Amino acid sequence: MTGKIIQIIGPVVDVEFPEGDKLPAIFHALEVKRENERVVLEVVKHLEPGRIRAIALASTDGMHRGMKVESLGKQIEVPVGSEVLGNIFDVIGNSLNNPEARFDKVWP
Repeated sequence: MTGKIIQIIGPVVDVEFPEGDKLPAIFHALEVKRENERVVLEVVKHLEPGRIRAIALASTDGMHRGMKVESLGKQIEVPVGSEVLGNIFDVIGNSLNNPEARFDKVWP
């Protein structure tokens, strides 16, 4: 499901989806591609038919109205289990000290 940014106020981003599309659920992740990086948003509120409010989990610098937003169709997931011990993670579960590592067990 694809939408577009209609408003940005600091880390708060409002997104509009086409009429008739099912909105992403509360706490589901959205993704905005900016230059050569991605910004993950988390849905926090349904505003009105076709619009949601989300919180950006990284800086919104460089984002603008009209940018494409993709729904990931699930909540943000972070790795869990004994294999994550000794690793450092960012807020969306990416390993900072071992970026190539892939972990099998995740928790939303």
